Amino acid sequence: MNEPIAAFDLGRMLVGDEPPLFMLEIAVRTVIIYVYTLVLIRWVGSRSIAQLSLVEFLLVIALGSAVGDAMFYPDVPLLHCMIVITIVILLDKVLSYLVVRHPKLEDAIEGVSVEIVGEGVIDVDALRKANLGHDELFEQLRLKEVTNLSQVRSAYLETNGMISVFKGKGAAATRGLSIEPPWDVQPPTKILAGETFDGAIACSNCATVLETNVGEAPRCSHCRSALWHPAAKVDGNF
Repeated sequence: MNEPIAAFDLGRMLVGDEPPLFMLEIAVRTVIIYVYTLVLIRWVGSRSIAQLSLVEFLLVIALGSAVGDAMFYPDVPLLHCMIVITIVILLDKVLSYLVVRHPKLEDAIEGVSVEIVGEGVIDVDALRKANLGHDELFEQLRLKEVTNLSQVRSAYLETNGMISVFKGKGAAATRGLSIEPPWDVQPPTKILAGETFDGAIACSNCATVLETNVGEAPRCSHCRSALWHPAAKVDGNF
């Protein structure tokens, strides 16, 4: 019967119950598994983290679990770990081979690119399906030096999670939804449906612009949102 664990036993916490020589075994195990995994990863081929596909990301997770246990658990034989690593690598190679030769399988596994902004207007349905919030979208657009939705001809959520942005020409003279400065730093003026407004306004939800100079704000015809903000040009003028 196992003895109860003594809480805050510094010897157990720092060194463990294994003999001191096991520290050397951990070092040897780590070197063996590291070198073996490195050789197989080199065979698979590597790319930067930002370029990892879903299949390669899964490979990283699987290898992390398999590699770590064998490095310091005394009851995990190295051969068992090496078999697991080899099978994971082979599965990745087979799946990569099939994905390259069967585009439909690639779409099913990796997903497809989705247009989330077109001509300065947000596709709120696509945004919702992609589980992407407005704050995250605006942050990604600002990183691409977009300050106003009127600058965006089209923006796509790529399969790797990045957003590619294509700017339109002549956007400086067009009014749109301003996203700079960030709304949590300086909230824009709010105009609710039914309130009187003077000048062009932009829907807070989808960025549709209503060019009417003065009147009573309606619900957005594109997404039915009741919240608007003053529409601005790229230079910040209204």
